[in-house]
Order: sequence, then structure tokens, then C-alpha cells
Amino acid sequence: MNAHHKLRTSYSALTLAATIFFSSSAGAVSPKTDAKSESSSVPAPAIRVTPPAPVFDDKARVAELIERRARVAKEIGPKGILVLYSAEPRIYTHDVDYEYRQENNLYYLTHLKQQGATLVLMPGHESLREILFIPKRNPARETWDGFMYGAADAHRLSGISEIWEAKEFEPFMQALKKREAYRPKNEAILMSATATKDQAASSTSAANTNTASTTATGAVATGFEPLFSAVEQKEAALFLLVPPKEAASGEFGDHREWRREQRFAAGWKREGGADFQIRSAFPIFAAMRLRKSPLEIQRLQHAIDITTEAFGRSMAAAGRAQWEYEVEAEVEYTYRRRNADYWGYPSIVGCGPNATTLHYNESQGRINQGSLLLMDVGAEYDHYTADVTRTFPVNGKFTPAQADIYNIVFAAQEAAFRATRPGATISEVNTAATEVIKDGLLRLGLITDRNSNQHRIWFMHGTSHWLGMNVHDVGDYSTKFEPGMVFTNEPGIYVRADALDYLPKTPENEKLIAAVRPAFEKYKNIGVRIEDDVLVTPEGYHNLSAALPRTITDIEAFIARATRELRLTAIERQQPDTTAMAGLRIESFIDPSGLWSTRDFTRPDLSRESLSFNTAMSAGRTIRRGFVFIGSAKNDERRHQSHADHQSE
Repeated sequence: MNAHHKLRTSYSALTLAATIFFSSSAGAVSPKTDAKSESSSVPAPAIRVTPPAPVFDDKARVAELIERRARVAKEIGPKGILVLYSAEPRIYTHDVDYEYRQENNLYYLTHLKQQGATLVLMPGHESLREILFIPKRNPARETWDGFMYGAADAHRLSGISEIWEAKEFEPFMQALKKREAYRPKNEAILMSATATKDQAASSTSAANTNTASTTATGAVATGFEPLFSAVEQKEAALFLLVPPKEAASGEFGDHREWRREQRFAAGWKREGGADFQIRSAFPIFAAMRLRKSPLEIQRLQHAIDITTEAFGRSMAAAGRAQWEYEVEAEVEYTYRRRNADYWGYPSIVGCGPNATTLHYNESQGRINQGSLLLMDVGAEYDHYTADVTRTFPVNGKFTPAQADIYNIVFAAQEAAFRATRPGATISEVNTAATEVIKDGLLRLGLITDRNSNQHRIWFMHGTSHWLGMNVHDVGDYSTKFEPGMVFTNEPGIYVRADALDYLPKTPENEKLIAAVRPAFEKYKNIGVRIEDDVLVTPEGYHNLSAALPRTITDIEAFIARATRELRLTAIERQQPDTTAMAGLRIESFIDPSGLWSTRDFTRPDLSRESLSFNTAMSAGRTIRRGFVFIGSAKNDERRHQSHADHQSE
């Protein structure tokens, strides 16, 4: 990685900008008080510190995995076989990958994060109902890439006892295609519950003796007979993570997440596996994952708790920040500090007009004191993600116009909460919120007819989606609510500056535009969304993200308290050493006017004052947009150690 380091350090030589770090005293542990002094104790901090991560009994955790696999096996049936692949590494650029994240359904059944793993379930086989294929540990590879699971590690995490080397998967599947039983040689069986390695067959012959028995007719039974009989009768099914429509049609596409499964399915049919029906495993997992167990809810709650602390810090820091990315940094710092996997989706931090873009991910706008800041962020913990949104005034006080929009959205969210109960549906929740928004928009003058779709100009999405291992999690949206289901409640109103410009040019729309123009001008560039994560309970619902303030009164009070708690440390700005840059050429930096420019330090007439990075950064450009530095990187040794110098908590 030396070449990458040199590139980064070359960039750094020119990115000399002011850096603000925020640190909170909210994490400090208060001294214990006795009964006599309790009444005079200091109030709890406004910023809620994340509680400790949940700790699970390993036996209970593994038992749940075993029960899940049994449920999947029941759905597959004795004539079926399921193949689940681990996720493939995702390329960031060239030879650099994104951080690895396991495929959700494989993790759901195994809790394994190992690359190159494959799970096979064969409910019809008496002794080989489940086989885990993993790469054999390789010390040389581990030196470069880190620890790999051994068979004992994989067994401890998953509860699976039949573990074979990954290279055996292909010959195993080829044997099934030919209706031949298969068992690897000794050295490729990493763990087995059916036989010891000494008993294992020394060849890949179908008739191995360690798992075979004699039938009434004298034939050697291998355990594969129910599956092979189904193949003969064209009743066997191979379950894969392929879209149901593709499985039904037999025509497989090239989905970016399920590409490996789609290619395997296409090749399987083309290369002699036509006697197996290809079936989609998606409906099985969608139904199971829709209903969360207590252990899942604990993981999800912890992700939400981490997100809650991130919000608290961000809401307190926003008033002192200059750029959206500074506030986003508070969020992701908290994720790392609390050991979240990372985010469940890219953070949305939009101030003013940027709050009217639903999936605004740039975080490049200015933080303006009179504006609202919309933050839609969610930490992921152990494969479960939060999804929470708050909209709040940067300066801690809503203007009357901002409050008008906010109160409508809040009332809509309350209506959605009231509609949440076992037996209800997401459609009913959406209708309850939408009716309130229609009334509010009509009252403000932003629509003229509540019985039309005019409200879609300002509220263009639904109120809810399922939540779990994906931010937009799997599940049938017509399913009636049951205890254990989790979904989002997130109405919003977005008065985009160009919203009226793109309406079709019809007489009706011209009349509408003229009627709503005064209200539009009053509320233009205001975007509000409020989002909470909701667990359906036997009694109704539980708001998992209720620790964050939602009402105007509570938000304003929170910001006032939290801002006082937050300690601000500014790093002194440092000017570039232009003398040290003599003889080098600088390409594509930003000049004091905020424009891209080029300076040639080989010219003796260059004025050092012409390159002001403080001014350039205040002109609205940031290092994310990119500086290119061509020349020696040795000057980067003078780089200020901003990350090392900030005051830690």
C-alpha cells in the first residue's frame, strides 16, 4: 500500500484547511450518590450515551440459528436443496475493496463473516442435512488479509457440524447433477458429525462406507436416495437467491447483488441440471426475517441507540459547524466510537434547500444559522440497521414558517402511530398520515384540492418500509402487522424551489400554480421529515427511537442543553509552506475566489499571497471535490497532525 500512501500524502500537502473537532462530556460517568445526596444530584446529560452492547448467551444464540435452519429446511422439503453463497468482495477501485459485509441470509443462518463460504441444506438426507464449505486456513494468506475461520471457529459460531473445504463444493454439486453420492477425501473434511476422518472414505466414490447402510434389497444406501428419486420424477428443486420471476421463467438476468447465483442457475440448467427445478429462496427468507426474535430486536435496538447518540452530538454541534460534512463527521465518529459495523446506508445531512432532496448524500453545503437541517442516518450493528430522521433548526429556534411545516409532519406521524396495531397494514399507516398531510397543505395554501393528488408535489413518498438487516428490508407489504415486525414511520413535506417549474403545462396546472404561489414563496426551500423505528407489540407499538426529541418544544430545549454540554476545540489553521513548494507545479487547486486554478511554483514571480487556503475553503470548496498535487511528497512531513492533536474524550 506504499503507492497509495504516497498518493494520499501528496494530496495532503495542499489540503491545509481549518478543522473543527467536537468532543462531548456526555460520556463521563457521574459519581455515585447515596440516598441523602440523590435529591441534589446533577441532571442526566442531554446527549444520551449509548448503553453497553447486548451480550448473548452463546447457547441461546446458536440454538436460534439451528432453529432458523430447521425452518428453512421444512420450507424446502425433502425433495429440495438450498445453496447460499457468501457475499463477493465489492471493488472500490483497482485492487482496493470496500470493507467486507456478509450476505444477509447466509449470516442470518450461520453468523459467519468469512469470505468464500457456502451453505448447503439437504433436508431429505438423513445424516447430511447441512454442509458448510469454507476455505481451508492459509497462514500465508492470513499474514496479508487477517484471521480465517477454522472448522472449530465456524462450528462455534454457527452450530454446524459438517464442514468441508470450499474447493469440494463444485465436485459435490456436479455429483448431485449426475445423481451420484459424494463425500470428499479425508484431508478435505474439516469437521464431520457423521464420521471421524479416520473412517472417512479415501476416494470420492459414491459408495462410501462411513455413511452408508444396507437397504432391504441389499443395495448400499447413501442417504441421497430421496433427492435422487425426486430428480428422476422431475420433482427435485434447487433453491437459490434469484428473483422469483426469473426462477419461474428460467431466464436469469445479471443483478448486481445476486450475479453469482444467477450465473450458477443459468449454468446449472444449461449443463445437465434441467431435472432440477430452480426455485427462489427469497420468499422463505422474506417471511422469516419479517418477524424479529427478541435477540434480533436487541441488536436492532443497539443500532438505534448508537444512532441516537450520534444525533445528540450532531444536533449540539450543528450550530457551530460551517459545513454539512462537519456534522456528518460527528455521526460517523460516533458509529466508530461505539463499534458499529458502519452505517446501514449513506448518511443524509442536508441544510436549507438540500433538505428537500430525499436522498441527498453530498454533505457539501453550508450550514446556515436560519435554516433547518435534515438528518436521516442509521448505524448498523451486527447486520441490523437503524433508520432515523430528525429535522431541526441550526440555531435552535424554529421560525414560524418552519414550525408550520414541521407541525403538519409531526401530526401526520402521530396519526401513523395511532394506526399501528396488530392486524393493521403499512397501507393503512400510510393512509392515516397522508390524510393529515393533505389537510395541512390545504390549510397552508400549498394545495387547492385535498381529494386529488396535488399533495404528491410536496409529499412524494410513502410513510413506511420494513426495517431489519436491510434499511429497506425484505417482506410482503400486504402482510398484516404481527408482534415482532419492525417498520419506519416517516412522513415528510419538501417545498423544492423548482417544484412548480416541472409541472405539465396544462390550464389546470397553471391555475393551481397561480393559486399556491403566495404560500410557495413563503415556504420555499423548507424540507421536513421525521422518522422513527417502530416495533409492533401485542398491545400496539413501541417506538424504538423514542429517546430522541420530536416535538418543537423538546427539540429547542434539547439543543439549548446539549449545546452547553458540548466542548469545542478548534485546530489552528496552518498556511502552506510555499517556499518548500518551490520548483513544483500545482495542478487544479482552488483560488481565493473559489475557482479552479493552476499555479506554477517554478515561476520566480509567483506571489505567495496568491494561494490562500483559508480563503479558498471558505469559498465553498472542500477536499472531497479533489486537489491534485504533482511533485515531491517529502513536504507532506510538515503536515499538521490535526487528527492526533484534537482533544480526546
